[in-house]
Amino acid sequence: MRNRRTSLLVSAALLSGLTPLSFAPTATAAAPAKVTTDATAYPVAEGGTAHLRVTVTGTVTEPVSVAYRTTADADHTPVDGTLTFPAGTPSGTARTIVVRTLPDKSPETAETIPVTLTVTGAEAPAETPNVVIAAHGLPYLNPRLPVRKRVADLLSRMTLEEKAGQMTQAERGALATPADITAYALGSILSGGGSTPARNTPEAWAAMIDGFQLRALSTRLQIPLIYGVDAVHGHNNLVGATITPHNIGLGASRDPELAYEMGALTAAETRATGIPWDFAPCVCVTRDDRWGRAYESFGEDPALVKSMETVIQGLQGARDGRDLDRSDKVLATAKHFVGDGGTEYGSSTTGTHTIDQGITKVTRQELEAVHLSPYQEAVDRGVGSVMPSFSSLDILGDGKGAVRMHARADMINGVLKDRMGFDGFVVSDWQAIDQIPGDHASDVRTSINAGLDMIMVPNAYGDFHRTLVAEVRAGRVSERRVDDAVSRILTQKFRLGLFEKPYADPSGIPGIGSAKHRAAAREAVAKSQVLLKNTGGVLPLRKSQKVYVAGSNADDIGNQSGGWTITWQGSSGDITEGTTVLEGIRKAGGNRVTYSKDASAPTSGHDVGVVVVGETPYAEGFGDVGNGHDLELSAADKAAADKVCGAMKCVVLIVSGRPQLIGDRLGDMDALVASWLPGTEGDGVADVLYGKRPFTGRLPVTWPRSETQLPINVGDTSYDPQFPYGWGLTTKGAAPTTKGAAAAPERGAHASVLKARQLVQAKVGQDARMTAAVAKPFAEADHLLLTGRYTQALAKLGEAHRAA
Repeated sequence: MRNRRTSLLVSAALLSGLTPLSFAPTATAAAPAKVTTDATAYPVAEGGTAHLRVTVTGTVTEPVSVAYRTTADADHTPVDGTLTFPAGTPSGTARTIVVRTLPDKSPETAETIPVTLTVTGAEAPAETPNVVIAAHGLPYLNPRLPVRKRVADLLSRMTLEEKAGQMTQAERGALATPADITAYALGSILSGGGSTPARNTPEAWAAMIDGFQLRALSTRLQIPLIYGVDAVHGHNNLVGATITPHNIGLGASRDPELAYEMGALTAAETRATGIPWDFAPCVCVTRDDRWGRAYESFGEDPALVKSMETVIQGLQGARDGRDLDRSDKVLATAKHFVGDGGTEYGSSTTGTHTIDQGITKVTRQELEAVHLSPYQEAVDRGVGSVMPSFSSLDILGDGKGAVRMHARADMINGVLKDRMGFDGFVVSDWQAIDQIPGDHASDVRTSINAGLDMIMVPNAYGDFHRTLVAEVRAGRVSERRVDDAVSRILTQKFRLGLFEKPYADPSGIPGIGSAKHRAAAREAVAKSQVLLKNTGGVLPLRKSQKVYVAGSNADDIGNQSGGWTITWQGSSGDITEGTTVLEGIRKAGGNRVTYSKDASAPTSGHDVGVVVVGETPYAEGFGDVGNGHDLELSAADKAAADKVCGAMKCVVLIVSGRPQLIGDRLGDMDALVASWLPGTEGDGVADVLYGKRPFTGRLPVTWPRSETQLPINVGDTSYDPQFPYGWGLTTKGAAPTTKGAAAAPERGAHASVLKARQLVQAKVGQDARMTAAVAKPFAEADHLLLTGRYTQALAKLGEAHRAA
């Protein structure tokens, strides 16, 4: 179509008697000629031949010549010549330089042969390509030797600078140049939340990480990188991955086998993209719903958290690490050591946070019983790495006051490594050593001497590397401490099989977001749903009913997935593939479903309403209550719930990372469901709403009546919540599960406790008329059940039954 503005100008010129203007098309500037190579490094075995592909792109208006040469040595046959691309050569034309290496049969480290290119008539490549003759014949390269011998041999060959490189972790987007991987002999690269390749596909992830790995394998010793990512509920940075429920939902399932399956699913999808290391699981014990990371915890009870650490075996495989080299397993990380879930409200000094990264004030007994016990479980399960917390620990009576966890040698060296016997490596959190009082050099020596083995310095990796080397040479950090750190890191790299298979195995890519994985996540969603109230048996819904759906979270896959989804903080909207709660309801209820987000559509003629409300995404301290967030439903959600529940029988679903304050509105709701953050498989919510699966979930945290009660947890002396820890009504088809109880007598006792708790709930009633006299023993019984004290649990339930 002709440009309308041009037509108008020509018409105006004619009408004014002027000569029409001439409008020649604008020429696009020709792209300048450029010479590139297909790689920066060309690895070959000794005696092998490297083929360097040299390509000219752009418009070749004059002849382009590429003179190449290598310096004579005993490792290869020197080459010297010129490639010529005449004027008019089509863009994309390539020529090949062949470099033949020579065998000498002597064990040796890798050798680099620079291929110098001199380009005339075009832009030259940014880097000089190198042929890299692989290290060979050395003991550390022999996969038949025990790992400890391989580690010892490799360590004996390393310089201090190379050791410091292994202890340095940089962020992919912060690399000044990829060549820094080789220059600093970096040991690790990570992707922070939302740090992805330009094309966020499995293939692009694998290609990006393989490119980084090629750089690492261009070093003298060819120690592969270990790439890390926060895959905290599936491979959550990747568009199209299966996003599973956040840990709070898995805790509600009370199903250790399910946690294992979600770990295995996450590991398979993550490793398929070339990533062998996951910064998960969080084994924190959340003690205050105002914490912005509450949903990263399995619950408020350490016994519940410990029971769900089967996720570690799902991620890693066998406890002895023998499965880590499989293409569907990753190294797990227990985090955040220790006490991150117990920080005191108002104690944070980080930005505008109110509780995250604050101070955990506990007695020694509380520390051991609540916060440390899940780490002993993780160590016993063979977890490969541990990440300390940003928070500070103040053990009452020890005289130390509040000390940043990254500086607590007594806890990292003394408790974690020495007492618990942890033999993996400790990695810092994001720039966390910067929060230790003192200058950078002080931060480095304090954290390393405290027991940290690898430091996440996403941006300042060069400064850290230089400082660590200087601190060792000055005697302020011992080389023995460095050798211990590097040995721990190398051990896990050998166990992961990275020396034999450093590059991505694409065979697992078809499984990412597959029907099989989504079906498993869908089951997890169904099992995570907690039915808090069900007056008159309004649930399950029937397909014959006309259903009115409303609320901000009914049709928003971003909201139902929460933080740590595609981006660090997450976001509302259609951010990835999956099924929203509304889509699941429509599939289950057919054409008898009406949807009106704000409940503005007419409500008459419907049998039941489903109002899906709750939170929008956030992560870490940005989600702290008081930092732009609260525990109240939004005004729009309250209005939608009030309108629908005032017009018909209604079911309210709360999609959130923590309990929301319902208050007096509970009386207007016929049914109330805690849906948590289900992830991409909204079909799982519909499955329980329509009775395809029964409701079996139980509260992993206490549901408060008001914010003034916080913090409130099972075992508190004063305990009068809206719903107690462990509460969860069931629907038809729910059978008592005995998972977690091994021997036959235990299974019988376990089942007896579950039957007793159902009797208490039945006596309280489907409308959940809760009193403190019922709530306190009921919650304590759930804790006792998890710890195998069945007789005591039955006694507590008897107390609750009498009070109901």
